[in-house]
Amino acid sequence: MVESKLELPDLPPLMDQAILDPLLTQEELITACDAGRQENVRAICTTLRLLEPLRERLGKTGGPRLVAVVGFPFGSLPGELKQMEAEWAAARGAEELDMVPDFTALINQNSGAFAEEIAGICELGLPVRVVLDMARLSEDLITLAVDAAIDAGAAGLQTSNGFGPATSTTQVKQLLGLARGRCAVKAAGGIHTPELAIDLVEAGASLLGTSSAPQLLQALRRPAG
Repeated sequence: MVESKLELPDLPPLMDQAILDPLLTQEELITACDAGRQENVRAICTTLRLLEPLRERLGKTGGPRLVAVVGFPFGSLPGELKQMEAEWAAARGAEELDMVPDFTALINQNSGAFAEEIAGICELGLPVRVVLDMARLSEDLITLAVDAAIDAGAAGLQTSNGFGPATSTTQVKQLLGLARGRCAVKAAGGIHTPELAIDLVEAGASLLGTSSAPQLLQALRRPAG
């Protein structure tokens, strides 16, 4: 077992289990969902395509919250389509949204358009986390993105979309410093070991997004040997 000041019961409420793979069979989808529920993860985060079967499997009350990704994975959709995705997800039982913002606007220093798209989705009334790509963005652009997202009403920020290197404690600390307590920070991307999961939480991450949540929690229960 990983040595840490964190106790195992502290971790499930911080875990967002990602179920995003479009190649899952119906049986595999149900197995993944049930594993997350059995481990008492905080939420299950999924694509629009898988949203309805997971909503049906989870039921209407109790158990993990259901998070839908919007504009995933690269945010390369017109704002109108992204807004429609968010509305569609909200109408079909999503309780939170993880949205990938308009990086084209960001890279061209158009913070107004970047923030406007986020604000429109925040107006739906669901908690919205803005998914960044910290491994590819410059420090100046990350700063611009953080301030614009928070001003637009985002409830949280996420380090990565998972397409790239594993997220790091350095990224978590950077976001925490830029957010200055104005929103939560979710670490996501490449979290497949208990050691990294615990390091990220101890660095200040409020949530962990990982497809390996049940496996990580099971590994933490195994006695050291």
